[in-house]
Amino acid sequence: MTKALLIIDYTNDFVADNGALTCGKPAQELEDYLVQLANRFYQNGDYVIFPTDAHCGDRFSPEAKLFPPHNVVGTPGQQLYGKVNDWFEQHQASDRVYQFNKNRYSSFQNTNLDNYLRERKIDNLWIAGVCTDICVLHTAITAYNLNYQIAIPVKGVATFTKHGQEWALDHFKNSLGATLV
Repeated sequence: MTKALLIIDYTNDFVADNGALTCGKPAQELEDYLVQLANRFYQNGDYVIFPTDAHCGDRFSPEAKLFPPHNVVGTPGQQLYGKVNDWFEQHQASDRVYQFNKNRYSSFQNTNLDNYLRERKIDNLWIAGVCTDICVLHTAITAYNLNYQIAIPVKGVATFTKHGQEWALDHFKNSLGATLV
């Protein structure tokens, strides 16, 4: 069975201390684990995918009403963070490593992710990154509705609040049937 690891929105704006919409230390603490996961998936012949929030200052975007400008296309804020960025740069030429921009919480909305996965016969998704109760959650919900098997690496997700983290992990397990690993 071919699997894919999705590392969602692990960018400077969501992770770095000076990020425009940062989760801060909880997100930074994921860095080494995400690199380990990426190595494991890649060495097993599986896929590593980086859905990356991308905005262009569109005042009509629903997020413009909720959050400050973040992950603006072409800025350092949209670049992957730290060692995860280093890993991506070392592996980006591989046909099993894929990064794409997204403009909604779900990595499936307005993107080719579902086609990309189905063309490669991938039906098992490990979903990691930030924010657990926003983009990771909405991606997992869509994956569930599209009949993908879902695993959430608990040490690979972070968000802004302890309550948001706990609620989302409970929802993954009890409402989406996800395996928490």
